[in-house]
Amino acid sequence: MADTVRDLVPLVALLALLAVAVVHPPEWLEALVGVGAAAVVLAFGQLDSGDLSTERDHLLPVVGFLMAILVVAECCRAAGLFGAIGARLARDTEPHRLFRLTFLVATVVTVALSLDATVVLLTPVVLAAGAGAALDRPLQLVCVRLANSASLLLPVSNLTNLLAMPYLGIGFGRFALLMAPTWLLTLALEYAGHRWFFRHAFAADPPATPVTDEPLPPLPRTPLLVVAAMLVAFAVGSPFGIDPVWFAGIAAVVLVGHGLARGELTVGRAVRSTHASFAVFVLGLGLVVEALGHGPVGDLVARLVPDDDGLSALLALAVLGAVLANLLNNLPATLLLVPLVGPLGTVPVLATLVGINLGSSLTWPGSLANLLWRRTVRRSGGTVRSRDFHLVALLVTPVAIGAGVVVLHLWAGLV
Repeated sequence: MADTVRDLVPLVALLALLAVAVVHPPEWLEALVGVGAAAVVLAFGQLDSGDLSTERDHLLPVVGFLMAILVVAECCRAAGLFGAIGARLARDTEPHRLFRLTFLVATVVTVALSLDATVVLLTPVVLAAGAGAALDRPLQLVCVRLANSASLLLPVSNLTNLLAMPYLGIGFGRFALLMAPTWLLTLALEYAGHRWFFRHAFAADPPATPVTDEPLPPLPRTPLLVVAAMLVAFAVGSPFGIDPVWFAGIAAVVLVGHGLARGELTVGRAVRSTHASFAVFVLGLGLVVEALGHGPVGDLVARLVPDDDGLSALLALAVLGAVLANLLNNLPATLLLVPLVGPLGTVPVLATLVGINLGSSLTWPGSLANLLWRRTVRRSGGTVRSRDFHLVALLVTPVAIGAGVVVLHLWAGLV
């Protein structure tokens, strides 16, 4: 009986954390539940000092990076970057050009500033630009779709990628090289899927473009230069074992200083933009999933992991990752599955990430980005359409996962 209770504790703690992620209560409660769940798991003795040390070394750089990149994104917003993007989107009402531009912007923001910036900062801008237009449905949906899909390219585009990096044995550039063909194929499928599903909206007559002589607000150069330098530093520092958190931290400090000097930012706003409560929540989640992996759930998942790296095994890993992402959410799925796949090698871990990152867009709880996007749309006065979300996912995601893994397998064999 005692062993049964002990094994159930991490599962109950994880369910509590997932409920908090769905409801998204005040920040202090989010942090409190994260601390409480971790404390309960530790009290029942599922983790020893070695486990705690390993998780600390694994999670702290990832959480630190998350906080830094959120500050960078907020500084970009304070400098007017997203406002300038919104003005350019609103100026062009021709459906095909507007969608292509939005698609491109969502891809670049996800790759450079992570998927959280796309769902939280870019989404309101896109909603405002497409308000009243026939394309309002595909424009808002493409933000959350690309937040998950476009995050395949770089380790820093998604927390799942960063969590997997210690098990990959490759650097920043090699990750991008191996993932690039799958990423490009996924973007092509996303574009084609949206164009087909919303074909009637694209066929509608565009609204008249308002005549205005007002100049477009300029794109702020300093944030763009700092973000570009940060991305280059990630690639240059990776072969030397320098963690991305240091470069993201430097970029955050530079942009905060720039924003304070220009009066665009306050100290309080900069501190709030770290979302420290969410960082605490992620730390608690990591400890709970580590404990879950030591019990029956971990044993079950381990039995489902294939023992080779052939194409059929890679496809099985991607499917397993997608299923776990939708059952447990993408972060717990990564924390639970990737350490088990790691001994199989780099390509199996990458195939697992393809399944987790793309598969997490199938249901609302599959990715924290989905939940953040839904909340952002509602707060911005938009309408969340579950039918569009799920039907486009069913149309695009299974094909993208299967084709993406095949391309990854073939490309890895060449390079």
